[in-house]
Amino acid sequence: MFDLTIRGGLAVVDDALAAVEIGIRDGRIATIAEHVEDGDVIIQADGLLVLPGGVDTHCHIEEPLPDGGFQEESWVTGSRSALAGGTTTVVAHTPQFKGGGLLEQHRAARARASQAMVDHGFHQIIADPTEAVMAEIPALVADGVGSLKAFLTYDSLHLNDAQFLRVLQAAKQHGLMVHVHCENYDAINLATRALLAAGCTAPKYHATSRPPVVEREATHRAIALAEFIGQPIQVFHVSCAEVAAEIAAAQARGLPVWGETCPQYLTLTADDMDRPGFEGAKFMCSPAPRSAAEHARVWEMIQRGVLDVITSDHCGFSFGGDRGKARHGRDAAFDVVPNGIPGLAARLPLVFSEGVSAGRIDVPHFARLVATNPAKIAGLYPRKGVIAVGSDADLVLWDPGRQVTLTNDLMQHAIDYTPYEGMQVTGWPAITIRRGEIVMQDGQVTARPGSGAWLPRSPRLDTLAMAAD
Repeated sequence: MFDLTIRGGLAVVDDALAAVEIGIRDGRIATIAEHVEDGDVIIQADGLLVLPGGVDTHCHIEEPLPDGGFQEESWVTGSRSALAGGTTTVVAHTPQFKGGGLLEQHRAARARASQAMVDHGFHQIIADPTEAVMAEIPALVADGVGSLKAFLTYDSLHLNDAQFLRVLQAAKQHGLMVHVHCENYDAINLATRALLAAGCTAPKYHATSRPPVVEREATHRAIALAEFIGQPIQVFHVSCAEVAAEIAAAQARGLPVWGETCPQYLTLTADDMDRPGFEGAKFMCSPAPRSAAEHARVWEMIQRGVLDVITSDHCGFSFGGDRGKARHGRDAAFDVVPNGIPGLAARLPLVFSEGVSAGRIDVPHFARLVATNPAKIAGLYPRKGVIAVGSDADLVLWDPGRQVTLTNDLMQHAIDYTPYEGMQVTGWPAITIRRGEIVMQDGQVTARPGSGAWLPRSPRLDTLAMAAD
């Protein structure tokens, strides 16, 4: 009757843990009951949690770079890392470069992603919202792109207020979500010039150049402009509580504003960038990690539901060689060192360990943070992010008591380091199932390149309303 039956575990169903069995047929969950008939394959999940497969809606994979190169992480290696860590769905980015269009880049991105082993979609970055460029958006929507990404900083991507308003208007017209990187471009440039003039060039000055106030100001401004247009937004990678407070204030006024954070803002600090020589470059990302004391404050915002999504913002640049962090040399000033850290495989173990194992959140809340809420905001729910009859059979069987020391080998990505090297976690994925197929077991990824599915999506008002709940 079933292709696969799962027995013996505690599953997250209807936002609670339940001792149920799950029957899977044709890649979807066919039944959930106290007892389910045998399937062709039976998994005995005694002592394990049965969780929805992770949904990571903030990834940079095989993405073109302004200099003509590509992100080191390919769709094959990125998929392997995701599946190893319990993530079955990702939403990556397609860039637009100033002076260029959208459709050509989108089609090329779709072609590269044909090698994916995870199910996937794309955010479309808008860096140059001319009339001709914005006229291409309907064709993207028709092909299943459900969101736009706006950067309020970075030379190659920065939008001024007029341009950001144009993006918000287009998103409202076409029913798209807008995700925003919030940092004040001019303030960062002012601080950077002053630091470089003073000879302050080491990686640690990356954090000095972009303190919390530049993130807070840009978040306040992004929310205000979105309110002016009447457009829902999600603020990406919130690093600290004072930024989350801007989101909380907007939510209290009833605005459709969501906040996302990442494991780096729960585990890393600015002090990690103050390591000898060039070592601190391994931890450089934007916004920068803050103080150790800030971790507890960000967790409080997660517990309150102000920050209701945790993604990886996987954006890897290898430390060795001359392609990644050291592409401008190992004595390069902080302002030209590539920003970003890898985190696809580490996301679920870190959040489970720091959240559930540490007693900060329960298991259903964990599932909402890493799977259900991202799927809702991305317009993928209830196909993804939930254990329910009719949903895709994307599951991760989780060993809640297994203690693991993180190493780069365990990450299974293309990058030659992990910023989480040596951290101990409690809780680890034992089996990953993607659309009813066992694609990872005991660390061995068995999915075939090209077996990942393209996910056409369009955030609908009903899924956004569910995300607000």
